[in-house]
Amino acid sequence: MQKPSIPKGTRDFSSIEMQRRNYIFDTIKKYFRLYGFEQIETPAMENLNTLTGKYGEEGDQLLFKILNSRLHESKNKEQLQNEFKLSLEHARNTDILTERALRYDLTVPFARYVVMHQHELTFPFKRFQIQPVWRADKPQKGRYREFFQCDADIIGSNSLVNEVELINMMDDVYSALGIPTTIKINNRKILSGIAEVINEPGKIVDITVAIDKLDKIGRENVEKELLEKGITPAAIQQLAPIFESTGNNEAKLNTLRSFLSNSEIGKQGIEEIDFLLKSNTSNLTSQTELDITLARGLNYYTGSIIEVKANAGTLSSSITGGGRYDDLTGIFGLKGMSGVGISFGIDRIFDVMNELDLFKDKLKDQATVQLLFLNLGDAEQAHILGLLGQLRKAGISAEIYPDQAKEKKQFEYAQKKKIPYICTIGSEELNSGQYTVKNMESRQQHKGDLNSIIEYFSQRSAD
Repeated sequence: MQKPSIPKGTRDFSSIEMQRRNYIFDTIKKYFRLYGFEQIETPAMENLNTLTGKYGEEGDQLLFKILNSRLHESKNKEQLQNEFKLSLEHARNTDILTERALRYDLTVPFARYVVMHQHELTFPFKRFQIQPVWRADKPQKGRYREFFQCDADIIGSNSLVNEVELINMMDDVYSALGIPTTIKINNRKILSGIAEVINEPGKIVDITVAIDKLDKIGRENVEKELLEKGITPAAIQQLAPIFESTGNNEAKLNTLRSFLSNSEIGKQGIEEIDFLLKSNTSNLTSQTELDITLARGLNYYTGSIIEVKANAGTLSSSITGGGRYDDLTGIFGLKGMSGVGISFGIDRIFDVMNELDLFKDKLKDQATVQLLFLNLGDAEQAHILGLLGQLRKAGISAEIYPDQAKEKKQFEYAQKKKIPYICTIGSEELNSGQYTVKNMESRQQHKGDLNSIIEYFSQRSAD
C-alpha cells in the first residue's frame, strides 16, 4: 500500500489555515485597491526563454523546468541521451528536453504581459497579482518550493512618487495586520557607484550578490566569496567603510557621500534615497532604515531597492521586497518602460502572524457554517431542505446533517466543526412553522418563524 505524501517544500492547508490566509489576502487586496491597482493573472508556466537570464545565475538554477511531453516518441534517441547527459553535467539544457518552466516570480511574467498587451493598457499601468510561484530551493523555515506572491507594480513612469506610494502602502498593510516592521531601502545606483569606486565596474553582479548575503553569512564569508569571484584583495579592503557603516540614516548617507564623492551614478542614487527618506519617514508606523548592504541579488533592479523585515518573532528573512527596474520590458522588445514593484511574501507573513499569535486579535477561527439542522426523519428532512434555500438567499450559512443518525452523533459533529447554532425540527415545528435555534456555547435559545430566524442571524452578523 502506498504511503500518502506531498513533495518537499509544499504544504496542505486546513480550513482554519485557509481562513487565516484569506484574511491576509483580503487585507492586502483592500490596500491594493485603495491605492488604485488593478488585478491580472498570468499562466503558471512560461516559455523557458522568457525566464532564463532574468534572475542571475543562481536564480536560473532554481527554475522548475518542465520536461517536454512525449519524449519517448523521439526518433533520435542518441541525441536525447546526449542532451540528458549534458543537462546532468551542466544543469542546463536545450529545448530538445524542455521548452517551458514554472514561473519563478510574478515580475518577469508581468513584463512579458505588458509587452504583449501594451496596446490595451493605459500607462502608467498599476497592476496587482496574487498567484503561486515555484523555486527549486532547499526547503527550510520560511522558505518553500511552492509559495504565493502578492505583487503590486507601477509601470510606465520613472517618478519617485511611485516608490513613496508603495512604501506607504506596505506600511498601511503591516499596520493593519499588526506586524511591527522595518522597511529597508537602498539603491542599485549606489551599488554601481561602489563597484565603480573600487575599480570593479564589470563585477557589479558578483559584488551585489555577495553583499546581499552579509547578514546571512557574515563579513568573512562575503569577503571570501568576493575573492572567489575575482575581486582583488585591495578592492575588498576598500569596501571596509561600507561593511562597517553604522548610525542613523543621515550618518549612513554621509558615509556614502564621502565614499561616492567621485561617482556620478552613486551620487544620483544618494539623491533618490534622500528623497524617499524625507518623503516618508515622519508619516510611517514602520521604522525606515537605509541599509547600504541591501542588494536583493536580482539582475533586473536598476534604482530603488526595498525590503521589509518583521521586528518580532524568529523569522529573520524578508517578508516583502521589491525595487525599480528601468527597462525590464526591453528584453521583450518594448524599450524605455520604467517600472517599480513590490512583492508580499504571503507564506512568510502567515508564519510570522502565527508565531506572534496575531490572528487571535484579528480573526476568530469560526466555522463557515452558522446553523446546523439535525436530521430526524424523511418529512423533517424534506422540510429543512426547503428552509435551507431561503436561509442561504438571506446570506445565512446553514446545512443539514446528511444522515438520519443518533442525535448524539449529530451534536458531536456540530461541536467538532464549531458550528455555533443548531436547530431541531420535529412534528410540532412542522405543524406550527415555529423554530427554535440554540446557541451551542451559551445554551440561549431563540424561537420564531423563518423571518424571525433570518432577522436574528442578520443582527448577529451586524454585531
